[in-house]
Amino acid sequence: MTKYPPPHHQEADFANCIRLVEAAPLATVITAKNSSVHTTHTPLVYHKDAHLGYFIGHIDKFNPQVEHLLEGGPITVLFHGPETYISPSVYQSTQLPTWNYFKAHFDGSVEAYTDHQRLTDSLVVMTTKLEGPNGKYQLAADNPRMASLLDYIIGFKITIQDWEGKFKLSQDKHPKDQQLAKQAMEGNFPGQKALIGSLYANHQTKR
Repeated sequence: MTKYPPPHHQEADFANCIRLVEAAPLATVITAKNSSVHTTHTPLVYHKDAHLGYFIGHIDKFNPQVEHLLEGGPITVLFHGPETYISPSVYQSTQLPTWNYFKAHFDGSVEAYTDHQRLTDSLVVMTTKLEGPNGKYQLAADNPRMASLLDYIIGFKITIQDWEGKFKLSQDKHPKDQQLAKQAMEGNFPGQKALIGSLYANHQTKR
């Protein structure tokens, strides 16, 4: 049995990781080649398919990470949900300080593209997704400003091959302490209370 990461800090439900992705789409995109590591922060949109699905994103053509994307090597993306310091004063029992968080990691292969039509379609879809169901803005496919910038944008598709949910929620504590830790996180993120509640409600700990 593996000692790290602790199974009780792992999310066993892929769908719950996708809930986090869709609520917090700004990803950390990591690639490495030889001794060169590049990191970019950019929103990604998740799409379902017959397997684990894929992400679509965009990057500036002058970003040095483009070279890695064009080569189609391995790639890792991280999504970051609510996180907070948990003071021992929160618990009913005697504990030490800790940090609780929601994170989702995905490994995959990447395909970069520059085709204008494909870029346009993906930018329109991404904007609609990020605007949400009550969005006030709609990006038109013939938007002239977008058209003038297409030569400076690289699109990319990440096909998911593996995933890991890192949900550290005081799972090794007494149930009452777990609830108190949840309340502490909700208190620090009142605007994300619904998201935190959903992630907790659907959480499945690895065994």
